Amino acid sequence: MKKYYSHETTVIDEPCEIGSGTKIWHFSHIMPNCVIGEDCNIGQNVVVSPGVVLGRNVKVQNNVSIYTGVICEDDVFLGPSMVFTNVINPRSAVSRKDAFRQTLVRKGASIGANATIVCGNEIGQYAMVGAGAVITKPVLPYALVVGNPARQIGWVSEYGNRLAFDEEGFAVCEESGDKYRILDNVVDKIV
Repeated sequence: MKKYYSHETTVIDEPCEIGSGTKIWHFSHIMPNCVIGEDCNIGQNVVVSPGVVLGRNVKVQNNVSIYTGVICEDDVFLGPSMVFTNVINPRSAVSRKDAFRQTLVRKGASIGANATIVCGNEIGQYAMVGAGAVITKPVLPYALVVGNPARQIGWVSEYGNRLAFDEEGFAVCEESGDKYRILDNVVDKIV
């Protein structure tokens, strides 16, 4: 018995795993050998290529392409029309299917609309990639990055709010009240 919802226009190629509570909307294509966790939301016109792994509660907005080599951990947000790549130097006349590079998006990270993630980079946990950014190198956990090529302009909390660290290296999220510490350019949540 199917424990997920898929719109009648969705194409799902077997075998693949789709977790319970997941919703897949109009004109999306789920290709074979991918894994989609529980409670995900896959928007309209999304392509999930073979071998892709999406964790629990991943939100994929409309018109997103997730190519082979991408792994998204739990609670990741992929904004409208953002795209992943999987080959560093593609050529139409040269087959490089053995040259796919892995891209790892860590727990709770958000990637804004129209961003491009060049393959082989890791997006750290709870990082925020701004709309239209082009990621050409790894992104630190809790980092806020924008631009083309993307550059870090600050830090964000797990709620996605800017963090302002004091002289002693402490910050508080204005929305959640959670406390954070920065030491040697590494941000940790204080529990």
